[in-house]
Amino acid sequence: MKANPSDPSMAQNEVNLPSDWRYEDTIREVETIINDIETGQLDLADVFERFTTAITYLRQCEMFLADRQGQMELLIEELGDETDF
Repeated sequence: MKANPSDPSMAQNEVNLPSDWRYEDTIREVETIINDIETGQLDLADVFERFTTAITYLRQCEMFLADRQGQMELLIEELGDETDF
């Protein structure tokens, strides 16, 4: 059976993200981390920890976007197949 690429929960499951994960919230968290680092108020150990967290979040976003791009390409391909009778 073929997976339904329009199912919004599919991408999150395929890239192993929690069901309540949201791209916009994750980007906001990365922005917060960057702002915290830029203030210069953090200890060096905290800077490294926050930077590592930001990289993890950015990788999640990258995987999510790549998966969604794949879904879009599949939908476009299927649409093309439907019109080629």
